Amino acid sequence: MENNIKIVFATGNAHKLKEINEIAQGSGIDFVLPSENFNPVENGKTFEENSYIKAKEAAVLSNSIALADDSGLCVEALNGGPGLYSARYAPTAQERIDKLLKNINDSANRKAKFVCAMTLVDNKGQILKQTIGECHGKIAKKQSGTNGFGYDPVFIPEGYDITIAQMPEALKNTISHRSIALNKMLKFINEFLIDRRF
Repeated sequence: MENNIKIVFATGNAHKLKEINEIAQGSGIDFVLPSENFNPVENGKTFEENSYIKAKEAAVLSNSIALADDSGLCVEALNGGPGLYSARYAPTAQERIDKLLKNINDSANRKAKFVCAMTLVDNKGQILKQTIGECHGKIAKKQSGTNGFGYDPVFIPEGYDITIAQMPEALKNTISHRSIALNKMLKFINEFLIDRRF
């Protein structure tokens, strides 16, 4: 819609941007990619710090409000790993999944959670709001499904007997860590940054 507010979403991942916009559908907000110069150094010690680093860089580059997320998979048997290093656990998505399954192969404890931290900043990089979303579940014995990305093919959310990658997009977008964090953020944006429309 023409009158939707546009907010820069600090990612270079077009799939993630698509997912964010699907979750935000009907909110009156459209998320757009940052400029091509966007290349933050993610050297934070927490998901919150990394999401802030990305949001601040995108905001300053575009001179506009920006939102960023940082997320990862935390596995109990790996003492919370791969955690912050989920995207750098191995060179490719498939290698990351293979390494994870190998590293917890002998473990009876397969409990895990996806964590997503989001940071919204103003055009000068000042924090307006931070939110956290968590999706609890367990690691499957083998990968299944082709939807989603990252570790979705080996993560079974609580209350389900299929992996996130086997779920239709619409279902994933109601239970995922990213949707939980984003819905909290959309509520804030609607209440504080957009003129009340109701």
